Amino acid sequence: MAEQAGADISTIYGDDIPQQIAEFARISGITKIVLGRSSVHRRHFWSGPSLTEKLTLTAPNLDIYIIPDASAENGYGSGRKLFTRPLLPSVRDLLITAGILSCITLIGFFFLQLDFARYNIIMLYMLGVLFTALCTSGYTCGVLGSVASVALYNFFMTEPYLTFHAYDPGYQVTFALMLTSAIITCALTTRLKDHAKMSAQAAFRTKILFDTNQLLQRAKSEEEILSQTASQLMKLLNRSLIVYPEQNGDLGSEQVFEIDGEVPCNIFSAPEERDAANWTFANKKRSGAGTDSYPDAKGLYLALRTGGGVFGVIGIDLSEKPLDAFENSVLLSILGEGALAIENRRNALEKEQAALQARNEELRANLLRTISHDLRTPLTSISGNASNLLSNGETLDTETRNKICTDIFDDAQWLIGLVENLLSITRIEDGRMNLQISPQLMDEMIEEALHHVNRKSCEHTITTQYGDEILLVNVDARLIMQVVVNLVDNAIKYTPVGSVIQISAYRKDHQVVVEVADNGPGIPDRAKAQVFEMFYTGQSRIADSHRSLGLGLPLCRAILTAHGGTLTLRDNIPNGSVFSFALPQSEVNIHE
Repeated sequence: MAEQAGADISTIYGDDIPQQIAEFARISGITKIVLGRSSVHRRHFWSGPSLTEKLTLTAPNLDIYIIPDASAENGYGSGRKLFTRPLLPSVRDLLITAGILSCITLIGFFFLQLDFARYNIIMLYMLGVLFTALCTSGYTCGVLGSVASVALYNFFMTEPYLTFHAYDPGYQVTFALMLTSAIITCALTTRLKDHAKMSAQAAFRTKILFDTNQLLQRAKSEEEILSQTASQLMKLLNRSLIVYPEQNGDLGSEQVFEIDGEVPCNIFSAPEERDAANWTFANKKRSGAGTDSYPDAKGLYLALRTGGGVFGVIGIDLSEKPLDAFENSVLLSILGEGALAIENRRNALEKEQAALQARNEELRANLLRTISHDLRTPLTSISGNASNLLSNGETLDTETRNKICTDIFDDAQWLIGLVENLLSITRIEDGRMNLQISPQLMDEMIEEALHHVNRKSCEHTITTQYGDEILLVNVDARLIMQVVVNLVDNAIKYTPVGSVIQISAYRKDHQVVVEVADNGPGIPDRAKAQVFEMFYTGQSRIADSHRSLGLGLPLCRAILTAHGGTLTLRDNIPNGSVFSFALPQSEVNIHE
């Protein structure tokens, strides 16, 4: 009826059903559960908590709805089943039981010959029942061993021997007590075995889930998450796996994880295997071996999913044997951990992209705000001086006209430099900077760059110093000259008139190092880490009263990084600053 109403049907196996329901609800994004009324009440006052009570304690965030069902009205008189395991024991268990009882009987004969007390032989048979319960599975062999031990004691150890009769009437009570004690001992021992097994399984489940969580937290990509998830499943199941990651809304190329380097019969290559995986991806339900969908497939296919969607499909080799209840429960938990890790990573990437986009928007807003503010001064000066020339050009003397034209030229040059820096740093940030690499002499590039520095360089003393060695580098000469121009212009702008600016170039450890040093006021330590950031201009005003956009040094660093070089800043002793950059040295080829 639920399937006809369009509901998804999933089967849960295992002993800890409430825990598995809670795990399945978390993985699938389920918030409401509907139960029949028969699961609400306890059968007897000594019974344990009902399914509803356990589920409420395990998953308090779930909304549980109770509806009447037929079993609530007709099932109360049926009672609980005593045995939940198969009644027919295995041949191995029967042989173990027979062997233990035979050994106990032989030892009983020995005790009888030594004239030991009867209660010692009875305790010996009780010990045999205990060993039987420990060495076999289920209750059947334990109960059979209990009955057989009473029969063997009666047949071999009581008078008349080798008959089931007993002369002493008290033996009837002894047999009854012996049988009752043996059955109780068997039941308690079997229950303790079950509890020990469940504890071991719970510890193993906790360890493997903890290891899975730790591995998935250290994963750096979705591929690594899928690989770690598959590795943990292989450790749990000891079976071959196939993983289909989700790519652009569909299943991508599969990856097979093999046991001992071999895939038995290459089971995942059959067409129905891929069809089953596609069906699981589309319907978000298991398919393949042991299911109603593609039952001829050799693998069981499960979706790696959360409430946010499906992130892939994992196929498990079931060609040899099906999964047991414990393996199935841990399997669902590991799949849930893997899907949650992929979802968290995608959410983190989305947050990073949103933060990057917000930062870009902030940079764009800062750029527009700064440009609109800083362009106003030179443009106003150019406009005012040009208007003055047009209106009063004939009445102005030659010196005044030259002064006005010089101011217009300086402002225009400042704007040209600003635009060049903006275009260069934009091309570098977008990855559109095409480097035209060729062997260049560093001293020649420095001398050429000094012809393009600020006009106010005449107010400072600029010196150069080169070594005797040939300083050859493979660079884009135009860009490296722009770096030198920017560094020298910075020194001119932020140092007083008359300051000394020294440019030196030398070779050091297979690199060519260029230093631009000044003896100005220097840069405070708190500002050293910020001077290479975009739009950082410091507190000083530059010599021509224009504010700097703070693009020169970031542009220099970007250009040098593109060439495989570095740009550093240090103090000049006793005062001033030294900007230095290093580029890989090029070999000199001499042709004879």
